Amino acid sequence: MITKILKYLKEKYYSVKVLDKYLLKQIIIMFLMGVFVFTSIIFASDTFITLIKQISQFGVPFKVAFIMVLLNLPAVIVLSIPMGVLLSTVMVLNRLSLSSEITVMRSCGISLNRIAKPIFIFSIVMALATFVINESVAPVMTKTSKDLALWSLGQKNIPDGKENFVFKELGSNSYLRRLFYVGKSKNKVLYNVTVLDNSKPDTIQVLQAREGKTSTEGWVFDKGAIYTIDHNGQVLNTTLFDTSTVQFGLDLSSSMNNNLAGEMNFANLSKYLKRSDIPDEERRAYTVQLYDKIALPVATIVFVLLGVPLAITPPRVRYNRGFLFTILIIFAFYVLRALSISMGGAGTIPPLLAAWIPNITLTILGSILYYRKVYTIC
Repeated sequence: MITKILKYLKEKYYSVKVLDKYLLKQIIIMFLMGVFVFTSIIFASDTFITLIKQISQFGVPFKVAFIMVLLNLPAVIVLSIPMGVLLSTVMVLNRLSLSSEITVMRSCGISLNRIAKPIFIFSIVMALATFVINESVAPVMTKTSKDLALWSLGQKNIPDGKENFVFKELGSNSYLRRLFYVGKSKNKVLYNVTVLDNSKPDTIQVLQAREGKTSTEGWVFDKGAIYTIDHNGQVLNTTLFDTSTVQFGLDLSSSMNNNLAGEMNFANLSKYLKRSDIPDEERRAYTVQLYDKIALPVATIVFVLLGVPLAITPPRVRYNRGFLFTILIIFAFYVLRALSISMGGAGTIPPLLAAWIPNITLTILGSILYYRKVYTIC
């Protein structure tokens, strides 16, 4: 009797183990394809446009811009992983349901909870992977990408190896913002520099320095003076300096400084928010993004909770509707996420609630559907 029981348990355990491998193999293959597809879509629709903008408007060289795009790849993958998990869950289970394999499994005593178990485990692993990438790899890469862009913006106008030359910076409608005279340029260091700054209203600034060079913080000048002159030619102020950092030529970089939260992990962003000199609007926006660093990886598990019951197709439906469900869920989630984050940044709702509203909403809906589907025969 005991031998028969042990034999039965062994066969049962072996069949379950084979089932897990069977499901996970298909889930992983579809997941990798989904991550590739969604990453390509994000690159084509967002990152590629950014690449063209940096080349055409900012004057960033193509090679530098391409490297910047590659450095932003981890941040894109973080967004693609939850979508890839959802796609693999819905597509695989929908196909198994259409081929009646889910029905056969349940008729053999294997519950929907047991069928979904390896998928939930896979989603938890992917949620942890998303968190790790978002905490360790993505911030470093994003910061490096921005520093590279700022360096490129500062370097673009410097013709190395020339003497006694002039270059200018134009504003809108060909308005002369700044005029640079350089006595000599060698190894990206400018000697005997004179800058005529006409960017401020009612005054003109003249900067003279022995040396100057660019950095990610701006233009760094050594041993010089700054003269502030009104339009009547009267000197209003004179400032002598040993070293001065000025934002000449880097005004366009302000558009690249709107992703400070993406350059820091959870701990660093929490420490940054303890500062007292942060404006209220900026503090709210960064606080929402702080909580979102946890909420986004958890969305991977929430997607599975909602995707499993939707993927189990009723017998009367004879076509694969998995991809349609995937697109609708992703669209609804990210629209709700964008709306709640905007409301959190505006102070309409608390930052914690703003980051978690999409997860809470889909969790409630997914729990109801999952509970109903568990007690429904496919």
